[in-house]
Amino acid sequence: MYKLLVLPAALLGVFASAHADEGQWQPHQLPQLKSELKRIGIAIPAEKLADLSKHPMSAIVSLDGCSASFVSPEGLVVTNHHCAYGAIQRNSTAEKNYISNGFLAKTRAEELPAGPNSLVYVTDKVENVTERVLKGLDTLTGRARHEAVQDSIKKLIAECESDKIYRCSVPAFHRGAEYYRIRQMMIRDVRLVYAPSNMIGNYGGDVDNYEWPRHTGDYSFLRAYVGKDGRPADPSPDNVPYKSKDFLVVSAEGLKNGDPILLAGYPGRTSRYKLPSEIRYARDLSYPAMVAEYQADLDTIAAATKGNDANVVRYASVAKSINNRMKKTQGLLDGFARKDIAAIKDVQDAEFRSWYNKQANVSKTMLSELDAVIAADMALNDEEFAWNMATNSDLLKSARTLYRLALERQKPNEQRKTGYQERDLSFITARLTRLEQSLALPVDQARFAGGLQRYAKLAAKFHPQGLDVLLPAVDAVPVLYQNSKLGDTAQRLALLDKDAAAFTGSSDAFVQLAVKLHGVDESLENRRKEVDGNLERIIPQYMGAVIAWKKSQGKPVYPDANSTLRVTYGTVSPYSPRDGVTKGPFTTVEGIVEKHTGKEPFLAPQNLIDAVKAKRYGQFKDPVLGTVPVNFLTSADTTGGNSGSAVMNRNGELIGLNFDSTYESITKDWYFDRGITRAIHLDARYMLWVMKEVDHADNLLKEMTIKYPKR
Repeated sequence: MYKLLVLPAALLGVFASAHADEGQWQPHQLPQLKSELKRIGIAIPAEKLADLSKHPMSAIVSLDGCSASFVSPEGLVVTNHHCAYGAIQRNSTAEKNYISNGFLAKTRAEELPAGPNSLVYVTDKVENVTERVLKGLDTLTGRARHEAVQDSIKKLIAECESDKIYRCSVPAFHRGAEYYRIRQMMIRDVRLVYAPSNMIGNYGGDVDNYEWPRHTGDYSFLRAYVGKDGRPADPSPDNVPYKSKDFLVVSAEGLKNGDPILLAGYPGRTSRYKLPSEIRYARDLSYPAMVAEYQADLDTIAAATKGNDANVVRYASVAKSINNRMKKTQGLLDGFARKDIAAIKDVQDAEFRSWYNKQANVSKTMLSELDAVIAADMALNDEEFAWNMATNSDLLKSARTLYRLALERQKPNEQRKTGYQERDLSFITARLTRLEQSLALPVDQARFAGGLQRYAKLAAKFHPQGLDVLLPAVDAVPVLYQNSKLGDTAQRLALLDKDAAAFTGSSDAFVQLAVKLHGVDESLENRRKEVDGNLERIIPQYMGAVIAWKKSQGKPVYPDANSTLRVTYGTVSPYSPRDGVTKGPFTTVEGIVEKHTGKEPFLAPQNLIDAVKAKRYGQFKDPVLGTVPVNFLTSADTTGGNSGSAVMNRNGELIGLNFDSTYESITKDWYFDRGITRAIHLDARYMLWVMKEVDHADNLLKEMTIKYPKR
């Protein structure tokens, strides 16, 4: 084992100076980037940025899949329109369609429940617990090792959650070389305050997704509510707005080309340290299969909802989510085709292996073990993909969750599988309840039947052992829906407290199917534990060596994104996607009018078009552009999960919201190309202009602290 791994905490300081704008940095790493932040013009001391209890980091929050920030002392939260889309869809009907028409609560009493799945997480403590997680694991491998790690993590979480206002987690960093315990206050009464019409919030739709130039007003406002004692509480009319300790001032002063920015949020997943074999697997096998499956599922949903406006609304959020994942995955494939990242990684991997083999006191078998366990991981992933295809039904997923909960309840709470402990019951209940607004049985039936048909066409080697004989025939699927009551919310929730015997003796068709499939599900899960345990043993050894190698070259070393709080920085920058073409860095409201066709997705509100034609720009007019900016580009290092992230100026004031990347940038999840990687942000001036001139959200403009330009 490489000697640096003896002291995992040493990884905190092993990088030298950062290069350009690459890196999704943990806040505690920022003091080591002090000179770089100063160089680009950031005025906030790095030590202050590293302190989660101080502004501006104390104002940055997670929405569990998206990022957001407080913008008033009354718990007002700003995020992307697409991040609030579930809440908008939940409150919409065919007759009262807030997706199409937008929504604005003029008073607190008019604010709408965002739904049980809408939560605001405020991170307040991060501590290194690597030694506690990895203690005593030296002789363990495979499943035994994985379960030992999980047991340690569950104990650490239980300690942290002694006060029930907190939700704690212990994610891995550097692919398992380090573990940090993260404490977050979880606010569970969240309400929808304001969302512009889809004609603004999703202008350009899927046509413009990941494209530039862009003209999308991707913003919405939520509000966090707590009990009268100031502590998080279940949703109640008696709750009061959360008094956020800090909030971001919204700046209408704007930016210009070359200005520095800070971006803070919760990026989801990156794969910067993966091997060439993993890239080729994604490029040649995994991603093409995913794109085909996404498209097939979308086609099924479109056909099953056609002509039924109510069902179109019910599945609007589902379809939007699948569309976004599909376009990103296709963009990754296009990026792989445009630049041979695997070949670039081949060179880097060869250089690393050459360096490693010259080092003293290193394992002579580590690299061969690494290659073997990664091959096992990819093979199992194929079967897991097939399993998900064959079980693509919300009713079946609900039945499987409920049966697994009954089985786990037979164990002491601390021994249950993560996701089925007492701390998880509210989340399970929320998912089961959420289906009330996003499930239509004819659509679910079509998706299940379609998945079974596609599964049958897969090569036999991808089929999990024992699964085929348990699956229903496609022509038998309608009978399952006729003989199940799980489509009714009350019936689903009634099963939450049932024991395992109630499931094995049930006459409900989907409950019976869930019981039959459990053995195959458990077998896949145990094999995954075996593979993950081996990955968790060998990958940290590899990462320790990679970090030492990069340190020897003076290159930046930051962990892959893992949905934890990160900070990145950059500058407002155009880019050149190909010879002779330069794009950005700003778009303006005139571009909305130019794109307007009168039909979706390029259908803008008439009052917006009128305001542009009348040049009613007011104090939101950019002095250089002579109009209102809509979106802008920066060189910040972002990925999925950064949606809604606060984009701040040199003083930590909110000047935009991150919401997308250019199509050429999508492969940054695997390889950061400094020349063309650009993030797309909403300009705060456009948001404020729409609020004033189009939607007349005067109550919110008054509530926020807005810094206007000096004239």
